[in-house]
Parts: sequence; C-alpha cells; structure tokens
Amino acid sequence: MRGGGQTHLMRCADGFYYVVKSQNNPQHTRVLVNDWLGTRLAEMIGLPVPVVAVVDVLSRLLEHTPDSRTGRSGNLTMFTPGLSLGSRYVVPPSEGQVYDYLPESMLPRVRNLRDFAGILALDKWTCNTDGRQVTFWKRIWEPKFTASFIDQGSCFNAGEWNFPDAPLRGVFGRNYVYAGITGWESFEPWLSRIENFPESSLWSMAEEIPPEWYGSEGDALERLLSQLLERCLRVRALIQDFKNSSRNPFPNWCGRLAYSLSRRHNESNTYLAVRGGTS
Repeated sequence: MRGGGQTHLMRCADGFYYVVKSQNNPQHTRVLVNDWLGTRLAEMIGLPVPVVAVVDVLSRLLEHTPDSRTGRSGNLTMFTPGLSLGSRYVVPPSEGQVYDYLPESMLPRVRNLRDFAGILALDKWTCNTDGRQVTFWKRIWEPKFTASFIDQGSCFNAGEWNFPDAPLRGVFGRNYVYAGITGWESFEPWLSRIENFPESSLWSMAEEIPPEWYGSEGDALERLLSQLLERCLRVRALIQDFKNSSRNPFPNWCGRLAYSLSRRHNESNTYLAVRGGTS
C-alpha cells in the first residue's frame, strides 16, 4: 500500500481485509501505539474511523510471500512476523470503491463533511503532526461517498511522543471541508466528549496495547497518557489558533460567537484550575 508506513493489505482469519503495519515499519514501532490509540479515541468520541485490530502475522505466510518486505532506500527486510497493527479496509474490494483523493468539485457528494470538525478537534488534542489523512469510499450502488479518517500514526508527534503544537498541523489540505463551521456548536458533540473524556477509559484502552509495541518504554507510555489527559481542556485554544491563522479556514464563522468562545474558554480554564487543585 502507499504511504510512509509501507503497510500491506491482508485478508485475515475473520474474513475481512486489513491494512497491516509491521513492528519494523520505516517510521517507528511507536506509530503502532499511536495508530491504535488515535483510532480508538476517535471511535469513542463518535468519528468514522476503520476498525483497528491486533493482527498476528504468521512466519509461514511471510516465507511464502516474496513481496512482504519493508524498508527504505532499497534496504528492504522481511515484514516482522508477530503482532502487527491492522486497520480494517473500509469496504470489501469486491463491493465498493476507495479513493484517497477527491477533486473539490466532488466534495459535495461526501455525506459526512460535518465530521471534519470532529476530527480536527481530535487531531489538535493528540497533536497530529501530519496532514489529516482521509479515504473516501462508497459501495458500488451508492451515489454518495463517506469520509473515513485513517492513519493516526503521526499523533503524539509520531515516534517522539511529545506535543509540539502548531496552528497548521493536523489539518486537512483544503478549506472546503470546513465551510460548514459557523461557531463552537459545529464542533459538537465531539469537543465536549474530549473535554469530559473519562480517565478510566483511556487507561483501559492502553491495557489492550501489546507490550511488543512499546517494549521497555512503559513509563514513557504512561507519561504520554497523563499528558493527553491534561490536554483535554486545551483543545478549544488550539482550534482558535488554527482559526486565527493566515489560512482563514472558517470563513463562515459568525462574529456573534466570539463572546461565547471567550466565556467558554474562561470556564474551561476555571475547571482546569479546580481539577488541578484536587488531583
């Protein structure tokens, strides 16, 4: 498959096709953790993302599949057997079509453009340092496309596991998808779900991650999750930074909502101070 992670499309034992990323992918082993966490977080706040699964890639499969190689600059090695990250292909190849690009003239045929506001909130929360990756898919008999948000590997700054926020990071390449954003209500319900994300759910989700994906870096993973929880109430400010950028991504934002933004941001800061004082 295309992309820096050099994934492979595999049909798994459950009968579904998965885009599978190996532990020895050219980016970093940590991106498996990122993809798992980022996708599960998106799913929990109600965004359309692929089903993720831990895929056990058998050695005998790789031995009989000469193309199962990964690497850079001609230095290719065998795809590492064992527990890999799988993202279920959004529609079986025999049933539909999948595109990683649509011209702007076709974007009105995407039924869930509103979800781009939600994934923007998630990308700001997790500090996705890549441009927002999307697939547009439809079944053969359907007239409209559905956007599915893929590849969360660059959340938490990929292999660095830190949060170097910048206004234009983690955003989609064209403003058209943000044309429907008129104020903070356009980011609901996703933004409120992030701001009130249950700590217990995050730790439970992390327990499902195979230790092979982070090795001896359990402490680093724990720090990452703690920082993520601390960022829940910073998301509005990060979206505001993008709004105020030279890109002018929200041309239909209503001026009357500026007061609402200021008031809610102040309320968030107050809540953060109270929460910090009681932790």
